[in-house]
Amino acid sequence: VMRRLYFVTYDICDPKRLRRVYKTMKGFGAHLQLSVFQCELPDIDVVKMKAALVEVINHQEDHVLIVDLGPTEGRPIKSIESLGKGFTQVERQAQVV
Repeated sequence: VMRRLYFVTYDICDPKRLRRVYKTMKGFGAHLQLSVFQCELPDIDVVKMKAALVEVINHQEDHVLIVDLGPTEGRPIKSIESLGKGFTQVERQAQVV
């Protein structure tokens, strides 16, 4: 199954919804910082993630940005660069479904 790398970032206005979005995203990827997640997902999980987020957010007040960075296959592990405070690269690992 081909997986793609995504960055998901969000701006949620209500603290209760913010916690729900955070918990939802924990099921799909690695928490990088504040409202940013890195996700390596097959197409079906992207659909599931979007459906879960649509149920949680307020479409008039909140904003979720999903950035598709392309296939994970052949992508160099060190393709993410960080400036300033230290950054720990999320290690790739097999996921049994």
